[in-house]
Amino acid sequence: MMRWKGPALALSMTAVLGTAAMAGLDALDRAYPPPLEPPATSTEVVDRDGALLRALATPQGAWRFRITLDEVDPHFVDMLIAYEDRRFRRHVGIDPAALARAATQFITNGRIVSGGSTITMQLARLIEPRKERSLTAKLRQMVRALQIERRLSKDDILERYLTLAPYGGNLEGIRAATLAWFGKEPKRLGVGEAALLVSLPQLPERRRPDRHPQAAAEAARDRVLARMITADKLEQREAERARDASVPARRHDMPFLAAHAAERALAENPGLPRHQLTISRRVQEGLEAVARETAARLGSRLSVAMVMADAQTGDILAEVGSAGFFDGARAGWVDMTRAVRSPGSTLKPFIYGLAFEEGLVAQETIIEDRPSNFGGYLPRNFDLEYQGDVSVRTALQMSLNVPAVRLLDAVGPTRLAARFRRAGVTLALPRDEAPGLAIALGGAGLTLRDLVRLYTGLANRGETVAIANVAGERETAAILDRRATWQVADMLSGIAPPEGAGARGIAYKTGTSYGYRDAWSVGFDGRHVLGVWVGRPDGAAVPGLSGYASAAPVLFKAFERSGLPVTPLPRAPAGALRTARADLPMMQRRFSAPGDALRQPGVAEPAPQIVFPPQGARVELASGAGSAAIPLVLKLQGGRAPFRWLANGRPVEGLWRRRTANWQPDGAGFSTLTVIDAAGRTASVKVFIEQDAPTP
Repeated sequence: MMRWKGPALALSMTAVLGTAAMAGLDALDRAYPPPLEPPATSTEVVDRDGALLRALATPQGAWRFRITLDEVDPHFVDMLIAYEDRRFRRHVGIDPAALARAATQFITNGRIVSGGSTITMQLARLIEPRKERSLTAKLRQMVRALQIERRLSKDDILERYLTLAPYGGNLEGIRAATLAWFGKEPKRLGVGEAALLVSLPQLPERRRPDRHPQAAAEAARDRVLARMITADKLEQREAERARDASVPARRHDMPFLAAHAAERALAENPGLPRHQLTISRRVQEGLEAVARETAARLGSRLSVAMVMADAQTGDILAEVGSAGFFDGARAGWVDMTRAVRSPGSTLKPFIYGLAFEEGLVAQETIIEDRPSNFGGYLPRNFDLEYQGDVSVRTALQMSLNVPAVRLLDAVGPTRLAARFRRAGVTLALPRDEAPGLAIALGGAGLTLRDLVRLYTGLANRGETVAIANVAGERETAAILDRRATWQVADMLSGIAPPEGAGARGIAYKTGTSYGYRDAWSVGFDGRHVLGVWVGRPDGAAVPGLSGYASAAPVLFKAFERSGLPVTPLPRAPAGALRTARADLPMMQRRFSAPGDALRQPGVAEPAPQIVFPPQGARVELASGAGSAAIPLVLKLQGGRAPFRWLANGRPVEGLWRRRTANWQPDGAGFSTLTVIDAAGRTASVKVFIEQDAPTP
């Protein structure tokens, strides 16, 4: 039997006791873990790049934001570690050398010179705050620091500390501090700014820059700078430049941008800690400033609303619901981007677009601007004057009312409303009332957001896109064909800017609702659409209010202050031309509505009607021998010869005296066929051409 000798037994017993002690400590550690639940943080509404638009304080009233190390200036982190805990990356939560130094200084000086606390110990104090400062409290922090180091990585500890560290008042965490003291995110800090922020958590109330800027804040900052020089972390010259800078004398307010959009986001998803919008903070700030300045100039009860969107993606880059969210006189809490109002003349471009699609007019076609009666409807121009014979281009650019109604009567208000519905926009009409000619002059309801959505089609080659301020799939729809879209955009780009505004390469249209209640301006370049509304939220009349004088200047200023570069308008597609009047087909030189021809003396024949192909037909063209497809035979009834045929707005070669003609399609797809007779009467159909492969 083996006997234990004295030293071996003692060693064995020590190992057993040590193991038992470790097991006991481990059990205690598991039984009493540190409270490391993620701290409550402010709810955030951020822009497309993560910049803060709006925030809500924590339930305790603190500004505290979640943060990661890659969101913080690395030079600040290096300065913090060098000043507070230079062996942070090496110790296990307690730094014996720092504690020994602190104890020696206390004995020598009779007072605390340095604390000896590590960053981990400071985190322990922050997660379990206690008022007393005693040896027992310090020992408790040391134990907690050891526990924390067992559970979190060094980077996790730094992130927790930078989330909870106090920076004066109700500011907690580095992000709240940089937003409040410097008005910026913590990603990029100056040397002096970083030094001040390193010093604040030690005595946050006594060193608050807004209360004791000279006596405490600057002195604390300068001590940090001096320590950095001693530690070879900073050059003397750089530190001197940082000392010359003054500390902030007041706190910045937390951002409060895109108030209506933020309110809606918070209401729709109340449990989310972070809401990201497609809005650009830079663009939003520019447009809100323009809205405030404009409203202050126009009067105490007028407000301004704006929506700017990317016409290709549908992302809303800025939306201003009112000139001031808390302005009671302007009912600032009402989101006027969603209010249904009369759009005035802003829908006219789409009427002209349909007329171009059908081949009824060209830019230089002459159209009458004279007093007219449309079945009892008597439209008048805004200035109560008439221009007589004008070109279609001039009629749209001058926003003449009678020509627009003439064209709408020809293309049909129901068809216009159907195009809008296809694009996701439904006009607000009185109950059980069908769309009428008054739509041309604003006789229907529409929101600013809907108007911007329609205009994305003019900026995007005829393809509208649903607009939204949150990411997601967007519906698209064709509202006009490419040629008609280009013709309309080309005419709108020729409208002179308002007085005092420089040319910016944008196309735009204005509108004024009946009774001077709403002023509108909508403009676009090759990428962005901006809609502007000016008026009283209560719908009261404002004498002198007009789209050109009141809203158009805002449009041009907002485009400028948005900071976005101007994107050139799309180039003309194949077949879209500006044709001189002398070069137009005879029947396109002057517009005559079908009803006008019926009333002309000496015209006994009925108006022309295309009988083949019928409206909406899908026509399959078989190919003959070789590569050429067999032409499509066109047939009509009525009308007075000779006849001019147009395919997609382009003349088909020749004048036809017979009521049949041949047309060679230039490819598969949708095509619009139009016939014009000698009396100027027209008929149109839209068909889809399908072609087989050529027969060998």
